[in-house]
Amino acid sequence: MKNSEILELSKEEIVARIGEEKTNLTKLKFAHAVSAIENPTRINKVRKDIARLTTELTKRNAEAKASAESKSASETE
Repeated sequence: MKNSEILELSKEEIVARIGEEKTNLTKLKFAHAVSAIENPTRINKVRKDIARLTTELTKRNAEAKASAESKSASETE
């Protein structure tokens, strides 16, 4: 998944996608433990996708928090 694709997703879609990818990662790890999977680099790709999604979610939450704080600060003045 590319960063441009992640930027197009809403917060809810990102949270849902993180859940899906974590489930996918668990399945891949289990399949790899039982017998070697055809492409073990898929595990790393899924881990990186989860990290990208989590980073974008954290960034959006921080931006929302910062805008809420600035809005409340301007109202108190």
